[in-house]
Amino acid sequence: MSMFYGAHASIFRNAEKLRNNMTPAEKKLWEAISNKKLNGFRFKNQHPISKFIVDFYCHKARLVIEIDGEVHNQREQADYDIGRTYELESFGLIVIRFSNNQIENHFEEVLKEIQKRLLEQSPL
Repeated sequence: MSMFYGAHASIFRNAEKLRNNMTPAEKKLWEAISNKKLNGFRFKNQHPISKFIVDFYCHKARLVIEIDGEVHNQREQADYDIGRTYELESFGLIVIRFSNNQIENHFEEVLKEIQKRLLEQSPL
């Protein structure tokens, strides 16, 4: 299956808009993982997968990284996130989430967790 899992053209257009409007936390993480900076793994930002746009995706490791702002603490959004994660995992993807707070205040730990997941998931 392609790395887009059947995403419709409109999703690609929306992803492009999001790429041009990343949050400060997304920008910070993107700077650290873009251009194969993290163990040589290639990430895509604001990447279409099925009906979703994920913050970051590494196809080789089948790893999705989501950055959650304060809105994700609200019950309705949290419930939506659970369903979204379930659907993404149904494609055999691994989804990890970090809060804006983790990106801003515990960045080295975030990078270590991503590196750990990359090594666990990538084929030898």
